[in-house]
Amino acid sequence: MLNCLSPECNRKRGIASLITGTLERLRELQVTIERVIRGKSDAVQLSITALLAGGHLLVEDVPGVGKTTLAQTIARCLAGSFQRIQFTSDLLPSDIVGLSIYNQRSGEFEFKPGPIFANVILADEINRTTPKTQSSLLEAMAEGRATIENQTYELPRPFLVLATQNPIEHHGTYPLPESQLDRFLMRVRMGYPSIEDEKQILRSQAFRHPIDDVAPVMSTEDILELQQEVRNVRIDDALVDYLMHVVDATRRAETLELGVSPRGTLALYRSAQALALTEGRDYCIADDIKRLIAPVFGHRVVVNARYSSRLRHGEESDAALAEIVRNVPVPI
Repeated sequence: MLNCLSPECNRKRGIASLITGTLERLRELQVTIERVIRGKSDAVQLSITALLAGGHLLVEDVPGVGKTTLAQTIARCLAGSFQRIQFTSDLLPSDIVGLSIYNQRSGEFEFKPGPIFANVILADEINRTTPKTQSSLLEAMAEGRATIENQTYELPRPFLVLATQNPIEHHGTYPLPESQLDRFLMRVRMGYPSIEDEKQILRSQAFRHPIDDVAPVMSTEDILELQQEVRNVRIDDALVDYLMHVVDATRRAETLELGVSPRGTLALYRSAQALALTEGRDYCIADDIKRLIAPVFGHRVVVNARYSSRLRHGEESDAALAEIVRNVPVPI
């Protein structure tokens, strides 16, 4: 008979209890978001995965499918500070990070922090501002700090940028360069709702928007704790080798001009850990990696022009990555 008082048994019991408590909190978060975002369970789970992995999220799709609403709902579910920045062509870097203003009384310059000094930033229509203003987010997204006039300021933790953009309309937009796209852990697409889900959307907004009833379900301390738990999720060596074979294939594929960077490799590794945690597991499986390849790598690779001409706009990278995944053996 197994000695249930042994240290090993107690350790496994403690892990199981921790995972159960974590899963309950994450399910509450997902259910709360899905009361507003109907019929998009996959997009919601991927968004939560990006949050737990400590990365930033790019929500990309046509107008009117709920990109901004998803970002606002996630922000409302977290009991931290929140700022929304509407990106326009006349927005300046100082409008985001802040600036120093001369105080006539003290005779000194005082730093006035910009909206980036918050836990959750909604960067709405990020591709509508100039490259100079876009670049003001690079240091913040990569390192969690901002340098203004040779002075470095730490940003609040956790720090999450939720950016939206419309990939179809190009008038008055400035496409994000590869270096900035690489700062986003994941790209999520919403897609059109089903007829039944759209009917529920109409019913739920008959008198008021359901986002008005969203209350915080997690504190900033909860998020930091979960982000730490993610790093304890196990990934076997065979799965790491599988991940590396996929990454290497993106760098050698004829269909791609630009493969995945080491930052992208780490992004998939950390995202797989986070996805496993949302499923109530303290270990990863091959399906975690396969499911995340398109959301994590899709915006990081550049498709060969000859190959992309045969596909509809927006499908190029997903199709190229799907072909690569089919050709890389999955570990047994």
